[in-house]
Amino acid sequence: MSPEERDTLLSELNDISSARPVQIVVAHEDDHAFELDEAALERILLQEHVRDLNVVVVSVAGAFRKGKSFLLDFMLRFMYNKMSSSWLGGHEEPLTGFTWRGGCERETTGILAWSEVFVVDKPDGSKVAVLLIDTQGAFDSQSTIKDCATLFALSTMTSSVQVYNLSQNVQEDDLQHLQHLVKCFFVHCSLRQTLMFLIRDWSYPYEHPYGLEGGKSFLEKRLQVKQNQHEELQNVRKHIHSCFSNIGCFLLPHPGLKVATNPNFDGRLADIDDDFKMELVSLVPILLSPENLVEKEIGGSKVTCRDLVQYFKAYMKIYQGEELPHPKSMLQATAEANNLAAVAGAKEIYNKGMEQMCGGDKPYMAADQLERGHNDLRKVAVKHFCSVKKMGGEDFCRRYQEQLEAELDEAFGNFVKHNDGKNIFYAARTPATLFAVMFAMYVASLVTGFLGVNTVAAVCNLVMGVALAALCLWAYVKYSGEFREVGSVIDQVAETLWEQIFSKLFEVARSRVPLPSLIPAQRTRLPSNNNVKKKN
Repeated sequence: MSPEERDTLLSELNDISSARPVQIVVAHEDDHAFELDEAALERILLQEHVRDLNVVVVSVAGAFRKGKSFLLDFMLRFMYNKMSSSWLGGHEEPLTGFTWRGGCERETTGILAWSEVFVVDKPDGSKVAVLLIDTQGAFDSQSTIKDCATLFALSTMTSSVQVYNLSQNVQEDDLQHLQHLVKCFFVHCSLRQTLMFLIRDWSYPYEHPYGLEGGKSFLEKRLQVKQNQHEELQNVRKHIHSCFSNIGCFLLPHPGLKVATNPNFDGRLADIDDDFKMELVSLVPILLSPENLVEKEIGGSKVTCRDLVQYFKAYMKIYQGEELPHPKSMLQATAEANNLAAVAGAKEIYNKGMEQMCGGDKPYMAADQLERGHNDLRKVAVKHFCSVKKMGGEDFCRRYQEQLEAELDEAFGNFVKHNDGKNIFYAARTPATLFAVMFAMYVASLVTGFLGVNTVAAVCNLVMGVALAALCLWAYVKYSGEFREVGSVIDQVAETLWEQIFSKLFEVARSRVPLPSLIPAQRTRLPSNNNVKKKN
């Protein structure tokens, strides 16, 4: 290995050590329920540099203990080192990434995603975000059919490429299991989904050679609908074809006896057969090289990382019941997530525009200018929402447009408060009001005391003391940041006093004393003698 390749490999190892698999769907084995970890999912997909990119989601699913996590770790090696011809790594390098091990007991539970989203430049110049997902193995001794169907449906509905990992062959029961797993989320043709059959430990290369071409000829025979087939077998094949827009197959040889029988095997290439490594070098680029990446589409629209968060939330919501959801429920959930994603995109446009106009580092903006800017950006955001291709029909989408408009108006209220906080006169309103109260009470106390109305004078002194205490407490809150709720109450009381009393008194005074009367009239200037010619 050359020094350059060794440095690249060390860099790859550092990247992998900093990133890690993150549980985004948690399995609760006691009650056979699943829970979406929204915070973990958002930390991955809403990162600033990827959230607006179209997403490519590669998921591996299938029966348990068939090497899904093992395969994903080689995908990670490719993504971290795809520019090098030796991306497979060194011969004595342990395989790291998604957790895996040998044996007969399951390792992965729920759904895991790699914490780093890879940004890839496609040949057309566009950038896409690539997310790798690992799923719990199906048909183990602790999972029900509903558990298996739920996980397979979630991973398939949210991925752009679903790798269906099988061992040795595609049996009729494998196809029937696949049909059963997908029938609960078949939503007509709204999902453009790629399914890749990956046949592990293929033992018949003399009939169908290893790789993609051999897999293509093999799968064509397996999924062929024949006239003499039983109607049930025909329906299974027709249903699978109808659920996926693109179906492929790859035949992968056995990795070798050392892999299968050595309890201390840690993924070193030295222990893996050459045939397996050679076909692995062909398989992974088919899935992950820039020219082969399949972007996630739903309803004819590309899905961004931000959109994918909404789809995860919508799909998880309908899988909370004890029964598998009806296909109509899946279609409605997809339409809901589709509209929510459009709402989120429109709000992002509005918020970015408002931040540029009156954000934290911008000076105070006049209220009428701020409102005009809000109205313009509101129209742009609503126009963006309407231009996005959505599902569910006009009436269904109108509800989400109304929701968007309400949320934009609410956001505008927050921007107004933030902008008012930059106004030095607005910021000084509370102390000015409290000073005015103290001054008025002081004068009233002197007058009433002079007139002998001691009770009223005492009340005025009490109010003046309360105002002074409120002013001191307000100053402490602003200085220390503590007791913020108390500070908010003082601000609200001061604002009420200002609007209900002092501002009205000011308006009355201004109306009774015209402004021109306060400005002295200019005297008429006589022309100087130097400018007037004398007449003889």
